[in-house]
Amino acid sequence: MGNTALAGTTATPNAVSDEGNALFAKPAVQCERRPDGSMILSSGHALGSVPSSIGALLERRAVSDPDRVFLAERDASGAWRKVTYDQASRAANAIGQALIDRSLGPDRPLMILAENGIDHALIALGAMHIGVPVVPVSTAYARLSQDFGKLRYIYDLITPGLIYVDEADRYAKALETIGATRLEIVASRGKLGAHALTPFSTLAELRPTPAVDAAFARVGPDTVAKILFTSGSTGQPKGVINTQRMLCANQESIVAAWPFLAARPPVIVDWLPWNHTFGANHNFNMMLRHGGTLYIDEGKPVPGLIERTIANLRDVSPTVYFNVPRGYAALLDYLEKDEELQRKFFERLDMLFYAAAALPQSLWDRLEALARKVRGRPVPFVSSWGLTETAPLATIVHYPIDRPGNIGVPGPGIQVKLAPVSDKLEIRVKGPNVTPGYFKDPEVTKAAFDEEGWFKTGDAVRLADPADPVRGLLFDGRTAENFKLLSGTWVNVGMLRTAVIAAGAPVIEDAVVAGHDRDEVGLLVFPSLAGLRSLCPELGAAARLDDLLRAPAVRDALVRGLSHHNAQAQGTSMRIRRCVLLSESPSIDANEITDKGYLNQRAVLTKRATTVERLYTDPPPPEVILIN
Repeated sequence: MGNTALAGTTATPNAVSDEGNALFAKPAVQCERRPDGSMILSSGHALGSVPSSIGALLERRAVSDPDRVFLAERDASGAWRKVTYDQASRAANAIGQALIDRSLGPDRPLMILAENGIDHALIALGAMHIGVPVVPVSTAYARLSQDFGKLRYIYDLITPGLIYVDEADRYAKALETIGATRLEIVASRGKLGAHALTPFSTLAELRPTPAVDAAFARVGPDTVAKILFTSGSTGQPKGVINTQRMLCANQESIVAAWPFLAARPPVIVDWLPWNHTFGANHNFNMMLRHGGTLYIDEGKPVPGLIERTIANLRDVSPTVYFNVPRGYAALLDYLEKDEELQRKFFERLDMLFYAAAALPQSLWDRLEALARKVRGRPVPFVSSWGLTETAPLATIVHYPIDRPGNIGVPGPGIQVKLAPVSDKLEIRVKGPNVTPGYFKDPEVTKAAFDEEGWFKTGDAVRLADPADPVRGLLFDGRTAENFKLLSGTWVNVGMLRTAVIAAGAPVIEDAVVAGHDRDEVGLLVFPSLAGLRSLCPELGAAARLDDLLRAPAVRDALVRGLSHHNAQAQGTSMRIRRCVLLSESPSIDANEITDKGYLNQRAVLTKRATTVERLYTDPPPPEVILIN
């Protein structure tokens, strides 16, 4: 074993503002360097007392802040429907009684197929209150899928005792196809053909009996709170067991690093889906932990829905704003043109946060420029890293940074191991936030942990400063996604992808890097419809993708951006020599994309093998664009 040293006494990394320093706990990292080249990093901050359950957090807030608004959503008239902490607690207890009456439990969980909404939140809280696992399933599996294969797989695996849907009509075909209509289905709205439905309101109106208190008393840290399914990027989705300890410990780790959250109740406007760990475990539970208010944003960062997000942000000024890079890109197109929206957005904003994908430098610069314009200084903009299996946060930025890419240091109470794997360092995790395993899959569970009990993530990182771990970690792609060119030169896919997306703006929305065992690096480009339309105003605001892809202005912009990137790149492994613009969106059924919009590089290359072959055909076919 190597020596352990406290590495938290250096200056705050990349300091850009006193405001940021006031928000965060000063980073401190303990680092053990081992003879095998691995490193063990842990936080120098202690983890506070961890509540026993999410239900305990709800009951605490119902007593301390009964009349504070917990959740708000738009109703049919466009007004805000609001629920206080006291009302949420009463509803959760009533719903708990309804689920007890139906004999739900660990072997008969609650399956949820719904968008974010108050009823969704209340039935999930009611289930967790009495120890019934909640299984929120991506609505994309019922809306965007053609064969409902993933939905059927999940349904057969978990054998739910009850299904909740928000809009019954919306999921009627999917539920019928997978045979779920034989179960009781609770719905907030709509009909299910000839099948009977139970109105959600009847559950929330029940009077709790002592059985609810007895069930609540039995819920503890090891109780399964949720089964969250990963996106199934390499096969069928895996059911990740999330215990009450995982969820509660994660929130205590966050507040130990971000003490400003305890200074005033946070307010967020958030669209991130609750079947995913970012939206549910991180954001939703953060409001519950701190008595905050969550305005449910029914919008999404896509044309036709981003307008709803903008309307919500005109009404509500958040104190913290969470999003993914694609969401910030969509938001900026509106923010930059509307000074009143700028003022409302930045009015009381303490912090901006991004996660789940690499943020292009161009987006960072645009947001910082707006903050300086409105506030006279940047708003702290930070990130973190984690997985569904870590509930989600494992590392956290709790210091000001001046550029994207830094994913922070281990959260309080959490350890990470940087283990050499090929030419990279895989990040592995231990802590109270780590899953005990995968639902009904002992073999996959066993394979997920190394011989010392560290959870193997498959993600790679590197130290921002090899001599000073307190300066944080940089995400370095997946351990298995890099490849070699015919020359034997390694291509760092994660780093290159981030760079070319930024260089190819506004044409590129996302991209897949190709070139394994080839002479040069190529690119499959998923274009940005909004970006292409901005380049071709003469084609109209409703121009079709096929027409835009034929426009000379689009090709010219892409060639110009990637040529500029190539001129600055170091070595052949960082230069794009050929690319193709794709007209077919990534397929969720083929595992090319998750419900959150993240590309699976390997699946795209496999499904589009013919396109890859054409990309490298010489002479190149008309659709292939050559880059100098």
